Amino acid sequence: MEKLPLTRNGQQMLDAELKRLKTSERPAVIRAIAEAREHGDLSENAEYHAAREKQSFIEGRIKELESILSRAEVIDPARLTGTVKFGATVTIVDEDTDEERIYQIVGEPEADLEKGLLNLKSPLARALIGKDEGDSIDVTTPGGVKSYEILKIKFE
Repeated sequence: MEKLPLTRNGQQMLDAELKRLKTSERPAVIRAIAEAREHGDLSENAEYHAAREKQSFIEGRIKELESILSRAEVIDPARLTGTVKFGATVTIVDEDTDEERIYQIVGEPEADLEKGLLNLKSPLARALIGKDEGDSIDVTTPGGVKSYEILKIKFE
């Protein structure tokens, strides 16, 4: 069984989502199904079908989260140093536009680009791994090749 690298924050975020699904979302959808059943004919009851669909999604997500957490290998970035690796928070600058961006390289289950959490398997993260401050990298994107310079590496 393949281990999934997660940061401590990622593990806590997934744990919190699992707890919320089990303690509030699951009971709420069970109540909604029971209420919809009371309205009679289930074949034409849109509320019932919507609640069953939501229940199916919740149960699937619970199974997915339990699987991820059971295979998680929690890595504490604060214990790491050196070149870019999993858990590093990297400040890069686009060499064409001078736009700075800050990303933390995280495991796939916790990745969220809008929050600056970059998937370890993404082309940008793969290009950054093993590099040091001051290094330049080229990344092939759908829009063409982009060049970045690594300004800062932090482990926190």
